[in-house]
Amino acid sequence: MAELRIGTCSWKYDSWRGLVYSDRKQLNYLEEYSKIYNTVEIDQWFWSLFGEDKVSLPSPFIVQEYADSVPENFRFTVKIPNSVTLTHFYKKTKTDSLVKNPHFLSVDLFDQFLKSLQPLRRNLGPLMFQFEYLNKQKMSSQGEFQERFAAFIEQVDSNYDYLIEIRNPNYLNQNYFRFLNTIGLGHVFLQGYYMPSITDLYQKYSENIQDLTVIRLHGPDRSDIEKKSKGNWNRIFESKAKEMEKIAEMVTDLLERKVDIYVNMNNHYEGSAPLSIQRLKKLIDGE
Repeated sequence: MAELRIGTCSWKYDSWRGLVYSDRKQLNYLEEYSKIYNTVEIDQWFWSLFGEDKVSLPSPFIVQEYADSVPENFRFTVKIPNSVTLTHFYKKTKTDSLVKNPHFLSVDLFDQFLKSLQPLRRNLGPLMFQFEYLNKQKMSSQGEFQERFAAFIEQVDSNYDYLIEIRNPNYLNQNYFRFLNTIGLGHVFLQGYYMPSITDLYQKYSENIQDLTVIRLHGPDRSDIEKKSKGNWNRIFESKAKEMEKIAEMVTDLLERKVDIYVNMNNHYEGSAPLSIQRLKKLIDGE
């Protein structure tokens, strides 16, 4: 039977007191979170590239703390460090020249990252490669991207569940999904960031989604909803009820096809990830 896990993108929000957390002055957010949800996304380790010789990997102390805070059946989805997935350093201004990232798809660096996660091994769910939009200056073609990634993934530890999140709408075609099946990786469906509708995409390529997938629900405009919330993520600011109905149908179809699913809900989707999860669960349950 396929498994569905629904959780949030990160968890350290004081404005979730009353929704997820107690009112105790001092609390272990993750420990309390894991009593309500069985999965969460760790995105903090994505931000890791600060210079050619400045790469930050997960702190052993933090990794152990997370491992000690959750029960055995809890699962983390983890965004792989951008030191591995960025082709070039971020430009400080539009006129700056592109500078290649020497760590892009580095097998050695990725191996170090996996080793840093060992205290969490029993609780690890999907590990997600998130790539930014790759223009022609960064990657000449979809074919080059697939060739380089295939060469990389052949050399890394295969005892993990790896998925790819791509930000190039033009890459999301039959060739791409066949490529994922060939190398044994799953697809991350991203709703938001000017990407095409995940439900429309799923209708076109559903037969290619076979064993495991992640659905990440983000809104299209982070800055707008941040202005509305003012950092208080405890109510719905932008209802996406109709869209969520289609997503619930997508989830139901995936489960019927025996595909395991992780749904990672972001505050930026509607304004409050916990409240959005409540709404989505009711739709999936047919309420």
